[in-house]
Amino acid sequence: MSQRKRLSNTQSSSQSKRQSGASVAQEENDDTTFTQPSTSQVQRGMQKLTPAQVDQKTAEVVQYFLVKDQKKIPVRRADLVKHVVKEYRTIYPEIMKRASRTFDQVFGLKMIEIDAKNHMYILINKLEPGDGASPIKSPTNPKMGLLFVILSVIFMKGGVVRENVWLCFCAADLIWNTLKKLRVDPGEKHEEFGDVKKVVTDEFVRQRYLEYVRIPHTEPVEHEFRWGQRADVEVSKTKILEFMGQLHEQDPQSWSQQYREAHSVSGSTQPGSSSHR
Repeated sequence: MSQRKRLSNTQSSSQSKRQSGASVAQEENDDTTFTQPSTSQVQRGMQKLTPAQVDQKTAEVVQYFLVKDQKKIPVRRADLVKHVVKEYRTIYPEIMKRASRTFDQVFGLKMIEIDAKNHMYILINKLEPGDGASPIKSPTNPKMGLLFVILSVIFMKGGVVRENVWLCFCAADLIWNTLKKLRVDPGEKHEEFGDVKKVVTDEFVRQRYLEYVRIPHTEPVEHEFRWGQRADVEVSKTKILEFMGQLHEQDPQSWSQQYREAHSVSGSTQPGSSSHR
């Protein structure tokens, strides 16, 4: 009896993994099955709809973006088409153009495509001053403050910080040791952040503020922290240098490499405005 149960459990687990794998593959294929409508297709599609229908669908897209933006989750084109645009996909470019105009004129937001390969979009505050970016500066949100510290460490260390599983949570691990100095211990549940390691390696990664990448062929497993695509758009490296200068009572120019990068026009590749692809 117990042997049959184990066999049944094994089969069930294998089936679940196959279903999960199929689901992931389906999600990846969703965007490849969407073909960008031509101008003539959009025009024909618009002729079949009333202005009220187009306005309603545009409002649904705007609402979807705003809900995602509350949690700082990027919007995938595949998800947008599948769950919101639906049967209106033939006029997708027109809907996106109108949604972008609404963000700009009503909310003071700018829609930006941060990942041209996977067609992922975010909203940034176009009214924020800054040097080509919308800087996170003097954050009042505690999580943004935590993020700012981590991004600062990565930037000052040349853009990459390595994490070793055996060094995690001990003094030799740079990111976690920095947080511990701020009394944010990744090994303990924090009153404000909860599971700190999950916030850093999961939440910030899903929001595209950080990349937490496994390094191939390492045993035990090691990871690297890098800036994510959203951080490249929203975070000012100049502000980070100013912050570090105040913290260490040094002139920001004393970090010559970082200073050149922060003040170089091509210092960071800033994604352009959405082309509604």
